[in-house]
Amino acid sequence: MNKFILIATIASLACVAHGAISHGTHAETLKHNSQLNQDGSYKHDYQTSNGISAQEEGYGGHHASGGFAYYSPEGELIQLSYLADENGFKPQGNHLPTPPPIPPQILKSLEYIRLHPYDEDAAHHKQQHQQQQHRPQQQARQQQFHHVAAPSHQVKNLRRPAQRRHF
Repeated sequence: MNKFILIATIASLACVAHGAISHGTHAETLKHNSQLNQDGSYKHDYQTSNGISAQEEGYGGHHASGGFAYYSPEGELIQLSYLADENGFKPQGNHLPTPPPIPPQILKSLEYIRLHPYDEDAAHHKQQHQQQQHRPQQQARQQQFHHVAAPSHQVKNLRRPAQRRHF
């Protein structure tokens, strides 16, 4: 009896899984429009019998806007709209994840940066001033090292003689 219940359960699950997989495999196109203009602008849209639809319009290579919709396996309507232009791709939809809030410390840092912009001229002058202060110290170190180091003709060849290999 337990085997029969187990086999019946597996068979019913297989039927449900097959129905979920085959759901929407056959869909008819209810509407399809496509328009390409001489100036590079275009419009495109379609709709199918299983609830899928999409539309887009734009100007070739410069910008596009549109959206699409479909039903999730749970039966929820998923809708997404987007804009793509020189500032990137910007999708919008209730199903998209949202980023976490910006921590207060980061907001404070951004505000400080906004109020105290980087002054390239002042930074350049400060760097030159620091280099001028370090230059005498560097020259003194180089002179000190020059007196300590042996002349190159006095340095012996420290390489080992080649060893013979026996095969």
